[in-house]
Amino acid sequence: MRRERPDHTLQPTALVHETYLRLMQGQAIDWQGRAHFYATASRAMRRILVDHARARAAGKRPDGKLKVDLDGFLAAPSPRIEELLMLDEALIRLAAMDARQARLVELLYFGGLTEGEAAGALGISVRTVKRDWASARAWLQSQLRKPAQ
Repeated sequence: MRRERPDHTLQPTALVHETYLRLMQGQAIDWQGRAHFYATASRAMRRILVDHARARAAGKRPDGKLKVDLDGFLAAPSPRIEELLMLDEALIRLAAMDARQARLVELLYFGGLTEGEAAGALGISVRTVKRDWASARAWLQSQLRKPAQ
């Protein structure tokens, strides 16, 4: 939430509560440890933020000419709704190509995990996390600069 605008209608406490509710509904989860919990929570937070953005953007779809700078997006204090939706679509495409890299983006960006925590959650080395993060960022950057097709 630190990257969201200050007047965001979904406050951090509400995000945590909604995440908890989504994690606890349905089947009981056999948590494999702290890293597994954070990985699952980061995926839930991504879904909540994307669902919230979709609801707010209903009827305001970008015309396909919007280009997004990933570095600027990641550093921006308040990414625009359209940019969040474009990032989500790009992450879906990345997951089809390389599921681990897509999962890593979720953990680092949406979950706020450190590289070490993400490495533990994915069962890989920190060096591999750094290499995959650089690769995923470059691929996402190229995808977000393209006009929507």
